[in-house]
Amino acid sequence: MTSATILSDLGTEILIPICAVIGILFSLFQWYLVSQVKLVAEKPDADGKNGFTESLIEEEEGVNDHTVVQKCAEIQNAISEGATSFLFTEYQYVGVFMVIFAVLIFVFLGSVEGFSTSSKTCTYDTTKMCKPALMTAVFSTVSFLLGAITSVVSGFLGMKIATYANARTTLEARKGVSKAFIVAFRSGAVMGFLLAANGLLVLYITINLFKIYYGDDWEGLFESITGYGLGGSSMALFGRVGGGIYTKAADVGADLVGKVERNIPEDDPRNPAVIADNVGDNVGDIAGMGSDLFGSYAESSCAALVVASISSFGNTHDFTSMMYPLTVSSVGIIVCLITTLFATDFFEVKTVKQIEPSLKNQLIISTVLMTIGIAIVSWIALPSSFTIFNFGTQKVVKNWQLFLCVCVGLWAGLVIGFVTEYYTSNAYSPVQDVADSCRTGAATNVIFGLALGYKSVIIPIFAIAISIFVSFTFAAMYGVAVAALGMLSTIATGLAIDAYGPISDNAGGIAEMAGMSHRIRERTDALDAAGNTTAAIGKGFAIGSAALVSLALFGAFVSRAEITTVDVLTPKVFIGLLVGAMLPYWFSAMTMKSVGKAALKMVEEVRRQFNTIPGLMEGTAKPETLSGVLAGSLVSGVQIAISASNTGGAWDNAKKYIEAGVSEHAKSLGPKGSDPHKAAVIGDTIGDPLKDTSGPSLNILIKLMAVESLVFAPFFATHGGLLFKLF
Repeated sequence: MTSATILSDLGTEILIPICAVIGILFSLFQWYLVSQVKLVAEKPDADGKNGFTESLIEEEEGVNDHTVVQKCAEIQNAISEGATSFLFTEYQYVGVFMVIFAVLIFVFLGSVEGFSTSSKTCTYDTTKMCKPALMTAVFSTVSFLLGAITSVVSGFLGMKIATYANARTTLEARKGVSKAFIVAFRSGAVMGFLLAANGLLVLYITINLFKIYYGDDWEGLFESITGYGLGGSSMALFGRVGGGIYTKAADVGADLVGKVERNIPEDDPRNPAVIADNVGDNVGDIAGMGSDLFGSYAESSCAALVVASISSFGNTHDFTSMMYPLTVSSVGIIVCLITTLFATDFFEVKTVKQIEPSLKNQLIISTVLMTIGIAIVSWIALPSSFTIFNFGTQKVVKNWQLFLCVCVGLWAGLVIGFVTEYYTSNAYSPVQDVADSCRTGAATNVIFGLALGYKSVIIPIFAIAISIFVSFTFAAMYGVAVAALGMLSTIATGLAIDAYGPISDNAGGIAEMAGMSHRIRERTDALDAAGNTTAAIGKGFAIGSAALVSLALFGAFVSRAEITTVDVLTPKVFIGLLVGAMLPYWFSAMTMKSVGKAALKMVEEVRRQFNTIPGLMEGTAKPETLSGVLAGSLVSGVQIAISASNTGGAWDNAKKYIEAGVSEHAKSLGPKGSDPHKAAVIGDTIGDPLKDTSGPSLNILIKLMAVESLVFAPFFATHGGLLFKLF
């Protein structure tokens, strides 16, 4: 029951790669603009103002410009070398895992038909013959490796641009908030567009290359493509957990010894853990987040393609309709490109107060424009009526219904973003209440922070629940998959505002370590405070999309494994629910304990250096750099992840609220070094592993479990229930 689409197959084959290439070119252009900020001292003009209409702050205060720039360049090099060294070490372990897991995929899937090279009867259309299971094993392994490599490259490129831009953001802060904001945001945009465009282009090319072999066997083609999502999430887990443990161990070590014990400022050059802390921001929050959102994007696309391949799109070989998820992502790149210009070209951020609204406007503008884009794509790339596979039956769906499915995911993402901002920004009462609780010590701060995190779960869960209900009602599991894709359709903008945070954080650290003016540090702190909120918003998107992606993958799994019903009253199923709900707690315990162990070693090393290196506290001796310290899942996982992420974000911004001392209330809690401030630092330290290790890693865990079930569905369908058969 299909009708022709307005967009031809040739049009689709041109549109998707063209949009991806535009995204890559735009990211390169943004990188070029950032590179125009030079890390060398400029010769002063005749007016003595370095060619600027206003004097630099250093000139006004008599600080030697050449010395400042040289220090910034040295610190940037140290951070870049540390981050590169860490990722190369991590990728050695990842490489071994990739090889072992690739072999497992081949063996498990190849054994389904006894490694037979003969064609088999298709699962859903028994009148046709499909390619042998052995070849599905081969192509699934190849797509797994492609997804893993793309994820690793995306994370690495993100780290490189972040470490390239941090010192440049610091130097631009001498000219004002506006210049620094634009450099940090453009750098984030480089990562966002590179990742979104590369992910789309590699997936599209992979589908077309696989199609050469599979021909009309779209069932086998898109089954083998699922390995792409598995590869993406597998690498994301390494990036998020490994990077998260490293960055939070360094952060905790720097804060506990530096701020609490020695009463020295954040990012003070005398603190041995400072460089490691700044390295951690890049390997955890940049490389880890990049791989994480790439995994979500790849998995939501794969889940939608698998369900579509056994629906009317696949049965009639309608290429344009089949590529609907990729077409939505293509339009998303163009929408995000236009949205980015609003922050960098159309409207200038002139004051500190305009930073956070500008970033928030990015979410609103991209969502509104994307709604229009989805409407156009749904009109030209879908038949007016078609059928979607729904647990053994074909459900009739209209194109406007699928449009609503994508939109409900898109707008749910905006709701989650706004709720996250409300609970983690120090401009609103929840974080101010947490800051106020520091008056009576760290214990009340922890109590208030945990309560805030638990409460912040409510609205996002309802937003996700409504998205699931609406999308499933209209288009079954395919609707849920495209709803997840809708939430991720503006991934380039989401990543840009997310990467902006760690870049600004690094910029502040470099300003402190280079001995720059306190006014510059105030500017970078304002950028960083907004960055903390945007990072929390990014984590909210990642967690919300993970919930939808996991359900979509579960739907694709039960479809592929030929499961028609899941009866929770069956003892085996109920046992599975209990074990699944337990896994996120087990996983959180392991990640937090790992942070604790690594932080303990870091604290001991920092204390040793303070106690044994003469002149370190006086600033006459240099510290030894610590850049080499390496140290129902869906139901429970989503809620723990949201709570952990928001609690940690709130504690961090409560500390910054006291440090900034902008309002009378904040001044009454300060200054730095006061008892309320020390209590806030302890809360921030507790929140570090929650918001940057355990919380963000959980969404990868629930996605990974779901996509593994989908990739290995043929194996489970043939050999499933082994554990219960033994007893």
